[in-house]
Amino acid sequence: MLFSLLEMLWVVGLAGVPGWFLGEIFGALLAAVVALFVYAATLSWKLDRLDRWLSAPILRQDPPWQGVWREIAVRVQRLLRQQEKLAAVHQKQLQDFLQAIQASPNGVILLDEQARIEWCNDTAAAHLGLDAQRDRLQHIVHLVRDPVFARYFAQQSHDSEVVIDGRASSVVSRQKLSVQLHAYGEGRSLLLSRDVTTVAQADAMRRDFVANVSHEIRTPLTVLSGFVETLQSIPLGSEETQHYLELMSAQSDRMQSLVADLLMLSQLEGSQLPSTQEKVSLVALMLQVTTEAQAFSDWMASKGQGPVHQLDFVPVPDIYLLGARSELLSAVSNLVSNAIRYTPLGGRIQIHWATTAEGLVFAVHDTGPGIAAEHLPRLAERFYRVDRSRSRETGGTGLGLAITKHVMQRHGGELRIESVVGQGSTFKLVFPQSRVVVDLG
Repeated sequence: MLFSLLEMLWVVGLAGVPGWFLGEIFGALLAAVVALFVYAATLSWKLDRLDRWLSAPILRQDPPWQGVWREIAVRVQRLLRQQEKLAAVHQKQLQDFLQAIQASPNGVILLDEQARIEWCNDTAAAHLGLDAQRDRLQHIVHLVRDPVFARYFAQQSHDSEVVIDGRASSVVSRQKLSVQLHAYGEGRSLLLSRDVTTVAQADAMRRDFVANVSHEIRTPLTVLSGFVETLQSIPLGSEETQHYLELMSAQSDRMQSLVADLLMLSQLEGSQLPSTQEKVSLVALMLQVTTEAQAFSDWMASKGQGPVHQLDFVPVPDIYLLGARSELLSAVSNLVSNAIRYTPLGGRIQIHWATTAEGLVFAVHDTGPGIAAEHLPRLAERFYRVDRSRSRETGGTGLGLAITKHVMQRHGGELRIESVVGQGSTFKLVFPQSRVVVDLG
């Protein structure tokens, strides 16, 4: 600025000298005015060139002039390049930040002062059924039509989260979302959503499990309490006393079986996976299973006043399984005892092992009443029974198939169930080939 002022004075003074000689004071003033006008026009022209140069879509590398104006252009050019680099860095940081939010497993929605959607990631769109482009600048309450969310949004305070149904809910499976509003900026809000379906299911399973265990234990305890009260208050003969004691013993055995199965499940869920070093002989394993199955069938026949079951044990191949013997014994015994328990007296039960392309398969086929298709997916759930009264009559705890399923998962295998009402059922244990060792003698 100082340089421009000095330059202007120098030009005016230089023009005034010849004007003085031509017309003294008047000539000097006139020459100075003309020089000032010419200088102003030249300066305006240069500024216009500078403005057009700066306003070009692509800034030229070399300014089209020399001297001080070139220095000004070079310095402006340097500042612009610095600003461009800084803007590029900020743009890159913004893109990285948006990509990080986009990759988040939680939903994120940015709301403006009127609670309209400014931006949301794909997770939030999937959770709440939104379209990131179509629903932009739409009010969030108009899109999330959930009474619980509407009441929550209308509150003054949003210190806690609220659970609502997600848009992925169906008749079979219901998605649960945890959502919470967080204020930020000047009147803006951040809405976070989190899929808590698994947590909700686990909580429901825990409540059901506690309720089922309480119910299963309460029944025999009530019976035992009634029998004890009877024996204490009513004089009975030796035969009647013996009868009541036998009934009490049966209820006691039932509670012991329930506690044993619960402990077994707890051990399976909390222990390490079975070793692949222990070799379990199928021949020895099935010898114990056969003995226990025959004794159980005889007990069922004596209790039911009918013929024993026809137990067909196909000869066992000389094969070893790698795993925990106690767990494998439990899984195999549960399938055989279930077949005996639910097959009418005199019915036929076939038990055999076979080697297939999938691996080693243990199968138990019975001629019982069969199971309807809608029950099959839930048979391995804890305490799930198709016929509760029938199970209690035969002493089942409702945990056998759940234990079997856990054992198979721990050994890398699978429990499969096939059944047709009126034609019987087939339960299979499929072990992977990696768990099978053939004795080559």
